[in-house]
Amino acid sequence: MGKAAVRKNGKVRNGPGIRTYIWKHKYLYLMLVPAIVYYIIFCYVPMYGVTIAFKDFNPMKGIWKSSWVGFETFQKLFSMEKFYSVFWNTIRISLIRLVFGFPFPIIIALMLNELRHVRMKKVIQTAIYIPNFISWVVLGGILTSILSMDSGIVNGVIQGLGFQPIGFLTDEKFFVPTMVVSMIWKTFGWNTIIYLAAITGIDTQLYEAATVDGANRWQKLVHITVPCIRSIIIVILITRIGSLMQAGFEQIFVLYHPGVYGTADIIDTYVYRMGLQDGKFELATAVGLFKSVINFCLVVAANKIARMSGEEGIY
Repeated sequence: MGKAAVRKNGKVRNGPGIRTYIWKHKYLYLMLVPAIVYYIIFCYVPMYGVTIAFKDFNPMKGIWKSSWVGFETFQKLFSMEKFYSVFWNTIRISLIRLVFGFPFPIIIALMLNELRHVRMKKVIQTAIYIPNFISWVVLGGILTSILSMDSGIVNGVIQGLGFQPIGFLTDEKFFVPTMVVSMIWKTFGWNTIIYLAAITGIDTQLYEAATVDGANRWQKLVHITVPCIRSIIIVILITRIGSLMQAGFEQIFVLYHPGVYGTADIIDTYVYRMGLQDGKFELATAVGLFKSVINFCLVVAANKIARMSGEEGIY
């Protein structure tokens, strides 16, 4: 089977057939079975639930027996003024997070790579990586405590300097910046590790050749390090753009309150209130389906632009 084999149509195919290849690596493929079963049961089968968006859903009747209404739910959704408010809040918060949160771990990874003190480098990596393991429930309690207007340590320092206390979590002007900063602090360590792993994979001979040519550290950074990790940066950027409609439900849910709904209420929190609190399951499903379609279109568009620019993209 390892030699050339002739098909019935006369074309020659080199190498073993697909069945032989799978049988040869059967144990590796068997390891994929649990993951495939998991996704089928918990990801693909529940997708039938999106039909709720096209029905006048009644929990007592179930999905099958609820009457079909077509796009009536979407017409109702797009006629709601509140929907456009949470939609633009989602876009605005996601764009702010992307603009400030995406380049930050790249910069930190490049700086850490230039750090020559090995022990200090390990300490810093550990310190910035730990917040990633703190849940937003715990972090929300910490932020509420230290940013409190009455007893928070931050406002205590501000008042000590002679200024008025700031409602970081109660004032609409400060809530979004506070949320973005806390998000960057919590997540940038994980992304930094990814970029550092990509940097360590760069061929050291490139740096040695640059040293021979008289290049300094800045020139090596600009002409070797950054171009070599550009593909990783593009892939992560595409995935971030594809999740633009994901503005961070867990974080906002544990921090916000009705006083900041005007700027902090996003699609996910809106779906939560409509679906679980108000029982409007068809509207909540319609919003979720709309968000998924937008995310899919953003991924396709971002990947297309990347490929047109000469990059590999994600597919």
